[in-house]
Amino acid sequence: MDRAAGFATRNSATAPTAWITGAGGLIGHALVTCASQRHLPWNVRPLTRKDLDLTDTPALRQLHRRERPALILHCAALSRTPLCEADPAAARRINVEATRELCQLAADSYFVFFSTDLVFDGRKGAYREEDPVHPLSVYAETKVAAEEIVQAHPRHLIVRTSLNLGRSPSGDRAFNEELRRAWSSGRVTRLFVDEFRSPIAAIETARLVWHLVQHQATGLYHVAGRERLSRWELGRLLARHWPDLTPLMEPASQKDFPGPPRPPDTSLDCRKAETLLGQAMPAFSTWLAAQPPGTL
Repeated sequence: MDRAAGFATRNSATAPTAWITGAGGLIGHALVTCASQRHLPWNVRPLTRKDLDLTDTPALRQLHRRERPALILHCAALSRTPLCEADPAAARRINVEATRELCQLAADSYFVFFSTDLVFDGRKGAYREEDPVHPLSVYAETKVAAEEIVQAHPRHLIVRTSLNLGRSPSGDRAFNEELRRAWSSGRVTRLFVDEFRSPIAAIETARLVWHLVQHQATGLYHVAGRERLSRWELGRLLARHWPDLTPLMEPASQKDFPGPPRPPDTSLDCRKAETLLGQAMPAFSTWLAAQPPGTL
């Protein structure tokens, strides 16, 4: 059952520490950016892989003992499906075991965990929080296992999100970054017309999650865009946003994909978060239209 997390914020002189793991990734970086823009009552501590290897348990325990974060936003993960399929042991070590250790260390903290719409098999779409999960990939399996661990934490918030877009520090984490690189080099991209997600800008995900934290929300929430878009539709939106490029793309079908099974429709129903926050989830097409051309 969802309940208040029960932490107390303090003034800037005694602001508690908030860890953001995976700060070098797309969502983690957006959380750091959003926190700096909103002047939140936390001493935000971005943690990248260079700062701390979460699989190095002694180092993790030592840093936690020294800094004692009151809030942990855990974004770090091995999230690329091909890498997870190629090395399931590494995926489990990073996505599951590191989460377990961090959860145990943070027993007295407010623990926010980022999960994915890919925990579902995509057979129906418009998934709600109470719908049964059925992962089809190693990555999704590790996220389901990690969710089960986090659910035992006394003050947890699990955020399932969808395809996030934006600019990552490395420039290669987001779907839009992959497309721009391909189109800039003249490569043709084949985009599925029959794979649907609920895309959202990473900075909007960050904004909404910080609102959930301020509301001291606990439990499981879906946070994603309110539009159900295929990768093909998303590609067309991005093509119009980049007038400096000559996009080369072809419609494709999941049925012709030679890799592991892909869920066809993992769109998310976010009414639970909308009700708590008193605002609708953003529509990605509307958000993108409001951005200056070429900025994404």
